[in-house]
Amino acid sequence: MAVSANRLELLQIADAVAREKVIDREIVLGAMADAIQKAARSRYGSESNIQADINPKTGEIKLQRLLEVVDQVEDYSTQIALLSARDRKPDAEIGDTIADPLPPMDFGRIAAQSAKQVIVQKVREAERDRQFDEFKDRIGEIVNGTVKRVEYGNVIVDLGRGEGIIRRDEMIPRENVRYGDRIRAYVYDVRREQRGPQIFLSRTHPQFMVKLFTMEVPEIYDGIIQIKSVARDPGSRAKIAVISNDSSIDPVGACVGMRGSRVQAVVGELQGEKIDIIPWSPDPASFIVNALQPAEVAKVVLDEDAERIEVVVPDEHLSLAIGRRGQNVRLASQLTGWDIDILTEQEESERRQKEFTERSNLFMDALDVDEMVGQVLASEGFAQIEELAYVDVEEIASIDGFDEETAEEIQTRAREFLDRQEAELDAKRKELGVADELLSIDGMNRKMLVALGEEGIKTMEDFAGCAADDLVGWTERKDGETKRFPGTFSDMEVSRAEAEAMVVQARLAVGWITEEDLAKPEEEAEGEETAEGTEEA
Repeated sequence: MAVSANRLELLQIADAVAREKVIDREIVLGAMADAIQKAARSRYGSESNIQADINPKTGEIKLQRLLEVVDQVEDYSTQIALLSARDRKPDAEIGDTIADPLPPMDFGRIAAQSAKQVIVQKVREAERDRQFDEFKDRIGEIVNGTVKRVEYGNVIVDLGRGEGIIRRDEMIPRENVRYGDRIRAYVYDVRREQRGPQIFLSRTHPQFMVKLFTMEVPEIYDGIIQIKSVARDPGSRAKIAVISNDSSIDPVGACVGMRGSRVQAVVGELQGEKIDIIPWSPDPASFIVNALQPAEVAKVVLDEDAERIEVVVPDEHLSLAIGRRGQNVRLASQLTGWDIDILTEQEESERRQKEFTERSNLFMDALDVDEMVGQVLASEGFAQIEELAYVDVEEIASIDGFDEETAEEIQTRAREFLDRQEAELDAKRKELGVADELLSIDGMNRKMLVALGEEGIKTMEDFAGCAADDLVGWTERKDGETKRFPGTFSDMEVSRAEAEAMVVQARLAVGWITEEDLAKPEEEAEGEETAEGTEEA
């Protein structure tokens, strides 16, 4: 069959558009068919159900009106009676569709313009879908592009098959780019929006540095060296923690490279950003000491529950440990995930002396003893009256200058003080209206009941509605800084596990849960372990 010139031209146009926009030829032909359908509806009636097909090999356009077979016709533009349908198709049944061929039509100027708009719109949508599908799989990669324009500090980058944007806050400070500059950036998000896919790029993202090191250091690319964490102050300074899976390879040396060639390549891309490469350690104390380099650390004290560490440095290393405007300690905190408090040796000594004086005064006031006895007890490591009240009396008697009689007297006074304190707390608890039944919870004491009463928690049901966070507090980490929110029991030695156990007891007591409910998760866990064991076998 010979193909007429206009049909051949139609196919050539479809091929050209598909190549130019890098989309499927079938999508372009489908857009053309939709445009022809729209033009045909404007001629034959918008209520008609018209279908246009373009033969992908010959370019032949076939127009037909689709009619639904019904028993009684209500709308002649979309329906056909069963008897009439059987004249065309003998086996037609109600609900079938009959195709009524339409003669070829010439497009008028308005119809052609309308068809063009439909084709442009469909092709644009297909192009956007192609861009989104292509770049959504490239999140987490570095892309190269050319600066197309700079608008209010935001840089629009031509990526070849799409456009990306580097927002002003994602550019390295004091970095100047101009039209036509080649630029590398990290794809951190791709979103489908009304105006097309938005490709968000960054040069300040910590993972941008990770990807640059991966490109420069073959050992990282091969998985021999692993980057555990990164902290950046873009354009100024960064810290990167690395570990080697091969004991014969030094991770820091491999990242630095011969005469610093590898790290300098990354520094050059990041506009001179100074990079500290630190060996990662599973021991938090060692890791934090490494992270605070180049400052020397004399002593560390960890609080694992709060993820807080106290670092003692020599007086002359304080400014080095903190860094300019707190930069060094801030980056070390971001890198390790711990809150870091830095003290000088003198400050730590003064604090220890203050704590010693406070403990001595506590013993003097509570036990009615002189200053010397209070200081001796504090220097022996006693910190609470409870320790003196319930410790083995021989432990107190073994202190130099104390005998058994003195030890018994100290212990008696300690217990009397605690009894007086308990009576005062119980009176306050009753005044606040806190129910006696709460004392039946294991681990609960009157000091806790007073704290609960001050928070308006007075009954077993009130306490059952609490969460562990309400009792022991919680932490939130944002922008590399950790903020601590206190709970009702924050100033008491109550762990999260103990708080959760107390709340569970209260919920059992008020009937919100049963022992069977608690046993179910354990049984499910055992079942999963058994299933895993069977699979392994």
